[in-house]
Amino acid sequence: MASEGETDQAMPTAGFAYAGIVRAYVATVQRIREKFVVGGLDFVLKDEVHPPKPKKLDETQVAFLIATACSNPPVGRVRWTMQLLADHLVNVGIIDSISDETVRQTLKKMKSSLG
Repeated sequence: MASEGETDQAMPTAGFAYAGIVRAYVATVQRIREKFVVGGLDFVLKDEVHPPKPKKLDETQVAFLIATACSNPPVGRVRWTMQLLADHLVNVGIIDSISDETVRQTLKKMKSSLG
């Protein structure tokens, strides 16, 4: 549509229209259109190098997490949940904050099984 001369002014919801047609998020369509305006097609198609994310847990913290996951669960619980593990790491001061999803991914990488 953009290559056929359609403009955002002609179509106030152009991002939505494009996104629906290509089954993408509106933000993705807008970002690609901006890149096209700035640098053309080659710029859009060139994949940027993304810096690696820093690890949330170091080796000592991972070891503590695994040891905790393999230990008996808190009183009144049948097993550790990801959220219980995350809360425990914060409560004992191992880390300032951590999500249950980070705990899950860490244990998965270590091929740990809770049971």
